Amino acid sequence: MVIVEFAVLLGAVAFAVLVAYLVPTLIQLKKTIAEADELLTRMNAELPLLLKEMRATSENLNALAEFTRDSVEHAAGFFHAIGSVGDTVQQVNDVVRRTSGTLAMNLASVAVAGFKAISSVLKDRFHKEEGESDGR
Repeated sequence: MVIVEFAVLLGAVAFAVLVAYLVPTLIQLKKTIAEADELLTRMNAELPLLLKEMRATSENLNALAEFTRDSVEHAAGFFHAIGSVGDTVQQVNDVVRRTSGTLAMNLASVAVAGFKAISSVLKDRFHKEEGESDGR
């Protein structure tokens, strides 16, 4: 019977140690559950507003991406136009280079012809004036 009493005593001590260990753990578990419940309540209140703000932000980002896409397309067209203008300028520059020699020669010819005409007119006038002054 001593063995049975000893086993019961050992069982009671083990139960007391188990209860002494579990009570603080259960109290802490109760506090954790209360905090989790409070957190879930707060999240239920704030989550719809947060989702609405996220949706609005997503829509704004989509609009910004569309605007950026359109801007890039316009910029590409603008740069293409600038490239075309550059090509035209290059072609005009090439034509000017090719024709500048001919143009300079033509201008020189016109200038020489003008000087010849002026000198001819001046010679005629000097001869007329000499003739009139000799004839007086």
